[in-house]
Amino acid sequence: MNIVVLGAGAWGTALALSACRHPAAHRVELWVRDAAQATRLHLGRENTRYLPGISLPDGLGIRTLDAAAWARLAEPGAVDLCVVATPTAALRATLGPLAQVEVPVAWLCKGFEAGTGLMPHEVQAQVAPHLRAGSLSGPSFAQEVAVGQPTALVAASRHGVVRDALVAAFHSPTLRVYANDDLVGVEVGGAVKNVLAVATGLCDGLQLGLNARAALVTRGLAEMTRLGAALGARPDTFMGLSGLGDLVLTATGDLSRNRRVGLLLASGQSLQQAVDSLGHVAEGVYSARTVLQRAQTLGVDMPIVQAVVDLLDGRTHPAQAVAALMGREAKAEPVA
Repeated sequence: MNIVVLGAGAWGTALALSACRHPAAHRVELWVRDAAQATRLHLGRENTRYLPGISLPDGLGIRTLDAAAWARLAEPGAVDLCVVATPTAALRATLGPLAQVEVPVAWLCKGFEAGTGLMPHEVQAQVAPHLRAGSLSGPSFAQEVAVGQPTALVAASRHGVVRDALVAAFHSPTLRVYANDDLVGVEVGGAVKNVLAVATGLCDGLQLGLNARAALVTRGLAEMTRLGAALGARPDTFMGLSGLGDLVLTATGDLSRNRRVGLLLASGQSLQQAVDSLGHVAEGVYSARTVLQRAQTLGVDMPIVQAVVDLLDGRTHPAQAVAALMGREAKAEPVA
């Protein structure tokens, strides 16, 4: 296959590396908006900012994302799969030029668009409605994928050709890719787990113990499922890789940027200090408010997300946020 990855952040670079190692010997190119960065990657064969110490194979092509590159995507047979590896905030601008291409497209971002509260597939419906597209999601840290550690992902799309392309591109002995046509459920799981990971980091930072962490993850999954069902997702999707799997990884893994934000807030740092210290995007910080707004519009109760938003907006302090959750009225436990 001829595979193009748009964006050379940690996750885009990691998947490009994975595709290069595939037994099918794919031809892979990493397209970069900044010409200077493209030159550094090409000459140094290392993404020193996002994946330091990991060599880029000679077979991985690097090119600047310019007018000629966009034109190539429109050429019949030139590209078999286009992977958009930008943050959610940049998805709209990236999908616009792809509106008329016939190539299957998949995005990697997880979150709701700030301002509109739209999920990635809803953004795509506005700017590129005829695009055959979907999402590649699931429990994964870029660093582990980049070095070939075992990982399982979900290829989610309403279009079989997109699911098939993603499986053919990335399914390998170390990276397992499972197809799912519930794009809404996969995207809700990928977005909400980031917010819940901030809450779990807060819990761990305050040293509340493993019992508290387990309760928070379990009730967080219930919140995620309620929102997903209200948006038309299948509840069973949240028991899979893009729901429970991604939530457990992001809420408990030491490589999780969103969990790290919670830990830093619990230590007394301000939100700005916490974000500045990461050096990478923590999607939960930017999507928490839009998740809550979407839930409120639908009449979905999400107390953990509400507590995170109150904390991020400075209306409460870490200990107060936890106390508010623990002080909620006792009631029967529903599945969701």
